[in-house]
Amino acid sequence: MTTPNRALRLPIRPELADEVPYGAPQLDVPVLLNVNENPYAPAPEVVASIAEAVAEAASGLNRYPDRDFLGLRSDLAAYLGAESGVSLAAEQLWAANGSNEVMLHVLQAFAGPGRTVVSFAPTYSMYPEYARDTHSRYIVGRRETDFTLDPAHAVEVVRAEQPSVIILTSPNNPTGTALPLATVRAVLDAALEVDVDGAPAVVVVDEAYAEFRRAGVPSALELLAEYPNLAVSRTMSKAFALAGARLGYLAARTAIVDALRVVRLPYHLSAVTQAVARAALAHAPSLLGKVAELREERDATVAWLREQTVDGRPLDVAESDSNFVLFGTFPDRHAVWQGLLDRGVLIRETGPEGWLRVSIGTREEMTAFKDALVEVAGL
Repeated sequence: MTTPNRALRLPIRPELADEVPYGAPQLDVPVLLNVNENPYAPAPEVVASIAEAVAEAASGLNRYPDRDFLGLRSDLAAYLGAESGVSLAAEQLWAANGSNEVMLHVLQAFAGPGRTVVSFAPTYSMYPEYARDTHSRYIVGRRETDFTLDPAHAVEVVRAEQPSVIILTSPNNPTGTALPLATVRAVLDAALEVDVDGAPAVVVVDEAYAEFRRAGVPSALELLAEYPNLAVSRTMSKAFALAGARLGYLAARTAIVDALRVVRLPYHLSAVTQAVARAALAHAPSLLGKVAELREERDATVAWLREQTVDGRPLDVAESDSNFVLFGTFPDRHAVWQGLLDRGVLIRETGPEGWLRVSIGTREEMTAFKDALVEVAGL
């Protein structure tokens, strides 16, 4: 019999013993610019439509939700057709509780014990956790000093490691760097030559920030008809200003989508989530109405940061096709981060050593950020 005060030792998996949960700081400060949220809330008419849809869904909450949610998948296909000019069937779409769960489904279906996942760093910090949680080997190639991806290097890594899943991020997080389609093609071609139990590797292009890309920057969706091993993931958290709704999705050939249906938990997407997403998609023009403004504010922020100097040296600022900007380098980035926080501005201490990332907020929020940075860093 154990005593009430005795510490309980748990049989946690050894590789999890020293791990901590993922998460950026959630602090109550006036200017929140750390997790790439859209700073503009949905318009009142959108809120009203979502509330009406949720109320209707609530009347049937005694029943399980639509397990395959083809209505939502059809709406997502229609949206992508309008946004990227790519015609897709509902069966080519998948959705889950954020693009995080979508990516986990991909690794559950195509990675796992004895298999390898490849990505290219610096990139999104959750990728190794997806690999860890699916008992997959995780290998990172490198990005160049300007955070672009050398196609020759990427192909070399794919050929050497023979992964079952390759994750490309465009625009990349935390750098904001978009990939040319020529680079994506090179990786897709190399992936077709991989032999994983007689099958090629799956290439996932994570386009969580795609709506913020600059004019003329293509989407990997344009390659879906050409490559059967390609999947493109998106989210409604960023451009749609629906981070609280938790709806991510993926477009691919039906064979890939059907594999994800095998590993998903039963009824994983609630009736309420489906209702919120469909109501939001019906108001896509309104919800996306601030994207152009955020792009302009991003470009203005990049230009302003490039005019600043630290110790007589211009700041380094990464090219960005997302709703955030990576900038540096600072001898003590934590001191800069803390100084901004002390002035009510929260940004993200992430990326390579010495770099910081600021999400794009309203014009007023970006002015507060600039003023605080000048004080803290002595620009």
